[in-house]
Amino acid sequence: MASGREVWGAGGGAAGDPAQFLAVLGRSWLWILGSAIATLVPGVLVLVWPDGTLRVLAVLIGLYLLATGAFRFVGAFARDDHGERLPGLLLAVLYVLGGVLCLRNPLQTIAALSLIVGAVWLVSGIVTLYTAIAAKGMPHRGIVIGAAALAVVAGVVVLALPAESARALTRLLGLWLVLLGLVEVAIAFAWRAAVRRSGVTGRHGSTGPV
Repeated sequence: MASGREVWGAGGGAAGDPAQFLAVLGRSWLWILGSAIATLVPGVLVLVWPDGTLRVLAVLIGLYLLATGAFRFVGAFARDDHGERLPGLLLAVLYVLGGVLCLRNPLQTIAALSLIVGAVWLVSGIVTLYTAIAAKGMPHRGIVIGAAALAVVAGVVVLALPAESARALTRLLGLWLVLLGLVEVAIAFAWRAAVRRSGVTGRHGSTGPV
């Protein structure tokens, strides 16, 4: 994550200002990388263990959504404009709600899981796409737009496919998780490169990633 000096010393008072602390943390490329790993790991587990029980799948998806919600919440504070933070905070709530629904009843059908995940991906992709287009000065805007478009496609595909084959849908969910995770990895390293080129640190960055 961001170094202790950047996080605790930002503005001389991050330790006493939770919003500033979260802003510095959210601008760290390692925080974005952490979000990517939180997406990749369950995707890989689902792909290498497609015959796992529905309970295990529901728990994995639920934990993924909760973790992503936490990363989105912190990432929202990386935006300096309070108005631009709102989409990120709304997405964080959406992910957490989806995670709670998955964990609340881990014995629900694969169709219900697909509906939850597909809806979260679709809404998240649309909101992120809008934010990426509307935000000013965003580095590597094209990569973020590509990630948002991929989330939209993932949501549409998962929602559109019939739930006749639990195994097929399980593999599909795992594949989309891996693809989305790899795109997030690319965003993390692109963000690191942009920060190094501009000389912007987690303390002075004016624009954080979506």
